[in-house]
Amino acid sequence: MSTSPAGGSIDGDLVLATPEDTHRFGVRLGQLLRAGDLVILAGGLGAGKTALTKGIAVGMDVLGPVTSPTFVIARTHRPAGDGPGLVHVDAYRLSGSVELADLDLDTDLTRSALVVEWGAGVAEELAEAHLLVELDRRPDDTRWVRLTAVGGDWETRRAQLL
Repeated sequence: MSTSPAGGSIDGDLVLATPEDTHRFGVRLGQLLRAGDLVILAGGLGAGKTALTKGIAVGMDVLGPVTSPTFVIARTHRPAGDGPGLVHVDAYRLSGSVELADLDLDTDLTRSALVVEWGAGVAEELAEAHLLVELDRRPDDTRWVRLTAVGGDWETRRAQLL
C-alpha cells in the first residue's frame, strides 16, 4: 500500500497521521450512526480503537466518558438529545459469538448504535449489515484504516467517510 498525507485516502483506505486525526475521524463516523447500526473494530493493542470510539461518542452526542473497556465488557451511553445511544463493547475477553450473544445486546440495537472492539469474527451475527473498521498502527505512529461495508446502506455511508 502506498503512503498518504495526513487524513488522506488511498485506494479506499485512510491514513490518519495522529491520534487526534483518529478521534476526528470517529466524530465524523459517529455523526453518521443511527439506532440499529453495528460497527466492528479490529486492530492490535494501541491501534486506536478506543480513540476512535471516543470520537464516535462525541459525534453521536452521548453522555458519559468512553474509557478503554479493559474492565467492563459492555457500557451503555445514553443520548444527550433525541439521537440514538451508544453501546460500547470489548469482545477481547470473550471466547466467541456465544458469549457475546449472552450479553443480549441485540435488544439495545433498537435504540442504540453498537460499537464492538475486538469484534471481528465474533460480532457479525448481531446484525446483517455492519461496518468493519480495521486499524493498524504503523511504526511512524500513523494509523492505517480500512473500512469494509457489509449490507444495508453502509457502502453509501462508507463513501462519505473516505
